[in-house]
Amino acid sequence: MPRPHETRTPTLATPAEISRFLADTERRAFKHAMFATRDEDAALDIVQDAMLKLAEKYRDKPAAELPLLFARILQNTIHDHFRRQKVRNAWTTVLSALGKGDEKDEEFDPLDALRAKSDSNAAEDPARQVERAQIVGLIEQAIAKLPARQREAFLLRYWEELDVAETAAVMGCTEGSVKTHCSRATHALADMLAAKGLQL
Repeated sequence: MPRPHETRTPTLATPAEISRFLADTERRAFKHAMFATRDEDAALDIVQDAMLKLAEKYRDKPAAELPLLFARILQNTIHDHFRRQKVRNAWTTVLSALGKGDEKDEEFDPLDALRAKSDSNAAEDPARQVERAQIVGLIEQAIAKLPARQREAFLLRYWEELDVAETAAVMGCTEGSVKTHCSRATHALADMLAAKGLQL
């Protein structure tokens, strides 16, 4: 018997309890993700990702804490989905902006052109959405082939959404160097994509 005033340690969730919780909450989570994304495939991926995170990272938590933990994980996973979608869609606009800059100006920042387009609210037709998804796949392959410093600058600016000063601090270089790395990266990516017959 516990002694007076002794605090009991909460019982950790067993694998069976975690599995049962996930099975019970899966349908509700899918509806939640569907309301947020309006995309069945994306919603399914989000729910599966959130369930995997709970099972892998939080199996040492008490069963009573699982509902709140999963709700937070699911919401964060939905936010991550929209963030990735926003940034990946921006990549095609960043690269298409190259034609508007001076190719000899290595401090030309494609984000300037991206900001100029960011006020457009025109909806894309389904065919354009499919085309953009294919372009994103090619861009991701090309990014992997960039020199390390160019890739780092590109991803910090356009994936992590850091500004020039923040990127310079992370990379330990000047703001001018960041702009140069980003400009060279976007030109290199445009050249690699053009070699595949893709003109943005």
